[in-house]
Amino acid sequence: METDRLITGSTDSAYGSPGTMERGGAPGSVGPSDPVTGAPWGDDEELYIQQAVVFIEDAIQYRSINHRVDAKSLRLYRWYYSRICQWGLNLTIAVVLLLAFIERPSSMSISSDPRLRSPTWEPPCGFTETIEVVCIIIFCLDLAAKSYLIGWEEFKKTKWLIGYTAVLSVTIVDWVLSVSMDCDERLRVRRLLRPFFLLQNSSLMKKTLKCIKRTLPEIASVLLLLAVHLCLFTMIGMLLFAKTKDVQKNSEWRSYFRNMPTSLTSLLVLLTTANNPDVMIPAYSLNRAYCIFFVIFSVIGTYCLMNLLTAIIYNQFRGYLLMSVQTSIIRRRLGIRAAFQVLTRQAAQDTAEVQVGVDMVQEVMNRVQMENYYRTAISMEVQQHGEVGYMDRDQFKKIFDELDKDRIQEHPPLPQYESPLLQKIQKVFSHYYLTVLGNVVALAHVLAVCTVLVLNSEKATVDRDNHIIEIINLCFILYYLVEMCGKIFAFGWRGYLSYRNNIFDGFCTVLLLVLLITIFITYKSPLSQSERLFHSLLSLWEMIRLVNMLIVFRFLRIIPNIKLMALVASTLLDLVKNLRAFAGILVVVYYVFAMVGIWLFEGTIKPQPGSGSMENITSNISMACGTYEQLGYWPKNFDDFAAAIVLLYDVMVINNWQVFLDVYTRYTTEWSKIYFVCWWITSSVMWVNLFVALILENFIYKWDRSHSCSVTDVENISYETSVQLIFKAQIQEPTEEELVCHLHKHPHLDLQW
Repeated sequence: METDRLITGSTDSAYGSPGTMERGGAPGSVGPSDPVTGAPWGDDEELYIQQAVVFIEDAIQYRSINHRVDAKSLRLYRWYYSRICQWGLNLTIAVVLLLAFIERPSSMSISSDPRLRSPTWEPPCGFTETIEVVCIIIFCLDLAAKSYLIGWEEFKKTKWLIGYTAVLSVTIVDWVLSVSMDCDERLRVRRLLRPFFLLQNSSLMKKTLKCIKRTLPEIASVLLLLAVHLCLFTMIGMLLFAKTKDVQKNSEWRSYFRNMPTSLTSLLVLLTTANNPDVMIPAYSLNRAYCIFFVIFSVIGTYCLMNLLTAIIYNQFRGYLLMSVQTSIIRRRLGIRAAFQVLTRQAAQDTAEVQVGVDMVQEVMNRVQMENYYRTAISMEVQQHGEVGYMDRDQFKKIFDELDKDRIQEHPPLPQYESPLLQKIQKVFSHYYLTVLGNVVALAHVLAVCTVLVLNSEKATVDRDNHIIEIINLCFILYYLVEMCGKIFAFGWRGYLSYRNNIFDGFCTVLLLVLLITIFITYKSPLSQSERLFHSLLSLWEMIRLVNMLIVFRFLRIIPNIKLMALVASTLLDLVKNLRAFAGILVVVYYVFAMVGIWLFEGTIKPQPGSGSMENITSNISMACGTYEQLGYWPKNFDDFAAAIVLLYDVMVINNWQVFLDVYTRYTTEWSKIYFVCWWITSSVMWVNLFVALILENFIYKWDRSHSCSVTDVENISYETSVQLIFKAQIQEPTEEELVCHLHKHPHLDLQW
């Protein structure tokens, strides 16, 4: 995916590069000149090659080219975007975020249940602060490098870098206050600001936030309609279920419509179906007509308005990936165009067309940091122009089209055998039907294991006869071993390992064989002292259970061979590979809400004295049914960061989330509901619907494409495509005029045309 965009397009900067370029003698020719005297430079060939190298690397990584282009800045720029530097920066961000697990209140305990939790380990004052100050120094260096590379004028126009500066300033001040107070302060503002470091380091996360911001007005309109719907039915409900003199008819009023906050909460939870049908049972038991009220409320709210929210979010994000890819492609084309422009300084003075030498292009490609696969493909394209010795602009652009092509892995040729018998064996083990037979055998193995498990389900593990399952597993594993050896013979080692399905299959087969041999050696031979120790660590049933789990896991080999399953699996893989930005947004909102929850509710729920006994842990008969205490939800609290994350996940799932609304209302105030409702809107309403929209867009596109693909093509798509390649057919290529306009706006490269 693309890396962080340093700046947007802008006008000239005061921090210009000493390497400016102007047109030479012939039309279209570009040559270097001194910005003061205008005299041509003759010793800057190395500088222009470095500029071309960096521009091409920017194009490969979809980065902006609007940065300094003098020799010193280019060295700093390449070092900053080197793999080790970026890994170090990402590691620093991860460390500063993970500090929340060991800072006070520490999560370093086995259980989060306040009745069972032993005193947690609290780091001494200065331990986490030392780690944090190292991270802050690295962030300051990161900010300084970015600011220097884009220049002061561009820095003032970049809101994210200004925010980066403000966050670092607040963090440093808050860190100094913590150290001066001997780490005894309860409120640490800098903990709430830490997710910003993750956001500012990813351009995709920034784009996602911008897209969410664009969607908010439409979401707000539906939420307002939802609020009107909720308030209207709340008032109707309070009128329908008002308190009467007959105590037996007041169950609905007492439990769900006692007052306005309780009524609103009851219907809000019903909107998520978490308390359905509990909320209607008291009234429905008195008169079945009361169900009409709850059914109408659910149909309008749950099935109309909530799904309308999903439709709005999907409509807004339907073209999000395409717009993101369009921007990325413009960056790639602009980087390639800029590289050509700086290389054409050696064009002949009397040529009518700008051209660049093949030798110079080859020198640039040798220096560019890129995958060997694409380097080889581009170099082969360059060599086709070797006889002519030069390339024009269109030819230069065309050689980099290799970057936009699917990377299809070519399998090595089959080994050649002279013996007719070996050739027949090779043909058998390389045939597609052998894979089909292997899938059938794997299915039969899983069914056999399931049958044995069902027959022994009522028996204790010590009473089970494991010899039958051992014999079954041995027979099937021997077949797997023969199949693996046969494929290695037919395809050769390199050919066998070139198929990812074979790697997975072979790994499982070898592991199963090792486990089976271990079981035989351990339990079928006289025990030595060391074997007795192993015997005590893993029983026979535990080892057999491990084998059975691996057998079931191996059955996943059938996925690439079934087109629809391969399509679904490829969609999931693409989500994991290409939509990491949305997971990052989720990490940010979880982190912020967890910190706010700790500040608001840490230590508010305290068990009664003596409730830590096993009798009270397993039985809460004295508590009201369905309450936090009766359900034993004690481990779900805001007493530390890890526990807060788990509780927020439970609320996002919205199953029984009314329990948390109730308990924190009882232990704090009614205003605590605002926190949980805000989290529900942010996570369940917005983020989950956003994720659903992205899955739909990805799957629908792959479904349409799969009609013209075979099973093998779908398998290749699942491993080889990226977001850019998925949407390449829908991308509108930028025109030459657009690219030239962008180059004219480069703040550090004055091009005279």
